[in-house]
Amino acid sequence: MKEGKEKAPRNKTIDFSLDSAEGKKYRKRIMEMPKDAVELKTVLDQTICGDSFAVMDRLPRGFVDLLIVDPPYNLEKDYHGNKFKAESHEAYKAYTRSWLEKALPLLKPTASVYVCCDWKSSLVIGETLHETLKVQNRITWQREKGRGAQANWKNGMEDVWFATVGKTYTFNLDAVKIRRKVIAPYKIDGVPKDWEETEEGNYRNTCPSNFWDDVSIPYWSMPENTAHPTQKPEKLMAKLILASSREGDVVFDPFAGSGTTAVTAKKLGRHFVTVEQNELYCAWAQKRLEMAEEDPAIQGYRDGIFWERNSWAKQKKMPKN
Repeated sequence: MKEGKEKAPRNKTIDFSLDSAEGKKYRKRIMEMPKDAVELKTVLDQTICGDSFAVMDRLPRGFVDLLIVDPPYNLEKDYHGNKFKAESHEAYKAYTRSWLEKALPLLKPTASVYVCCDWKSSLVIGETLHETLKVQNRITWQREKGRGAQANWKNGMEDVWFATVGKTYTFNLDAVKIRRKVIAPYKIDGVPKDWEETEEGNYRNTCPSNFWDDVSIPYWSMPENTAHPTQKPEKLMAKLILASSREGDVVFDPFAGSGTTAVTAKKLGRHFVTVEQNELYCAWAQKRLEMAEEDPAIQGYRDGIFWERNSWAKQKKMPKN
């Protein structure tokens, strides 16, 4: 945020500078890039500031239960001074191979992998994951927001590729069911069949598909929102973490951004190790981790259930998803 400009009272966006009082406070909590190989206890539940390619060489082998990767998409993008330029298909594929080769030795034989991408980089990501991992699925989620286009379709979707190291892996189906409103309730002998009758309406807990239309990107009035240009929602990360890890497992994110993976892992009782080269984003992540200690809620997720977008929680009102 520009100096001297005050936020509206309802604007909760985290956007302080490193030179501000908050910036100096949270800057002290960031872990510097280790110079040599380190043990897991040294980096557990830490945000490491440094180049992921160098950091991954110094991390212990085989410690990761769940790898979540949100790499720069193959687009022109300015990450507060760190610019990423669009590359050719082959160049971006080489880039994808390079970080994947660094990450693979860190994974347990039972680990799962999720990689975020847009429609264009998805072509490369899926192709590359097939080379070394067992690809299980491709999730598509509806972002809602997006700039319109004059000579093309508005881009309102993103993909998340799901892969595993081997045939044995964690998948907690009951942990990621979605609560949907029942439009035409069906009963047998007067008893609801596969749905629940409540004072707020009739609901069914359904198995999730690989198309997610219940996730909104963070916006200015949400406490999780930061000024990061491509921040992922905590609700999105919660689905991945709950489905493919257990409490106490270690989640690793080599492109941490403003800390969504770390924050969500913390809220859900998992350990995390994250790496981010932008010191400002690391500071924002530290602020969010502190906030998570006071408020572990995840917008759109209550009482073990993921609610539909813009719906209300049972018995008490909750913020919109």
